[in-house]
Amino acid sequence: MATFVLIHGAGDSGWYWHLVTPELRARGHDVVAPDLPANDDTADLGTYADAVVGAIGERSRLVVVGQSFGAFTAPLICDRLPAELLVFVAGMIPSPGERPDDWWTETGYDREPRERGLDDAATYYHDVPPELASEHMRRARDHPSAGAGREPWPLPAMPAVPTRSLVCRDDRLFPVGFMRRITKERLGIFADEIDSGHCVALSHPLELADRFEQFLDHTRSRS
Repeated sequence: MATFVLIHGAGDSGWYWHLVTPELRARGHDVVAPDLPANDDTADLGTYADAVVGAIGERSRLVVVGQSFGAFTAPLICDRLPAELLVFVAGMIPSPGERPDDWWTETGYDREPRERGLDDAATYYHDVPPELASEHMRRARDHPSAGAGREPWPLPAMPAVPTRSLVCRDDRLFPVGFMRRITKERLGIFADEIDSGHCVALSHPLELADRFEQFLDHTRSRS
C-alpha cells in the first residue's frame, strides 16, 4: 500500500486524475489529488507546495507524481516530506533557479520539430473520448498563477529520491524526442514511455495506474 500524491498540470484541477484514482484505490492504495491554488495570482510555487502538503496530512509511504507543469511542484513535496518515489508524467522537469516562465527557452523547446498550428483539441485531446475531452475543457482554469510562473525554482538540486520520467509517445505538445532529451539532461536517466497523447490520465487511465504500480514495485524491490 502507498499514498499516491497526484499533482495536476497547468489549466487543470485534481479532477484530471478522476479516472486514475479509482484504479489505484482498487489496488489498495490511498490517493491525494488536490487542486493547486491557481486562481490566486499571489501564489508562488511554495504556496502550491503548501496546498499539497496540507492535503497529504499525516499520510505516509508517498509516491509523488507531477504531470506537465505539476513537475515544478512535485519535487518540492519530496524535499519537505519522506517519499518513496518521484514520478514525472509528461513533466516540465525543472532546473535549479529556473523560472517556469523561462522553461520553454531554457530547454530549447522552440527549436524542436513538432506539429504546429494545432488547436487545443488536436494538441491535447486527439486520443481522448470526445465527451470526456469536452468536460475537461469545460473545467479548465487559469493556471499557473503569475507568481508561480515568475519565481525561480527554489531547490539547489533534485531531491535524493528514486525518480522516474514517463513520457508520451504521441504527445503533440511535448514531442517524445524532446522529452527523452530533457529527461536525460536534467535527471540523468532514460525516460520510460507510454503510447498516449499529453492527457494520458484521461486517455489511458488503466495503463497509467499499471505503470505507477510497476514503478513502485521496482523501487521497493531494489530497497
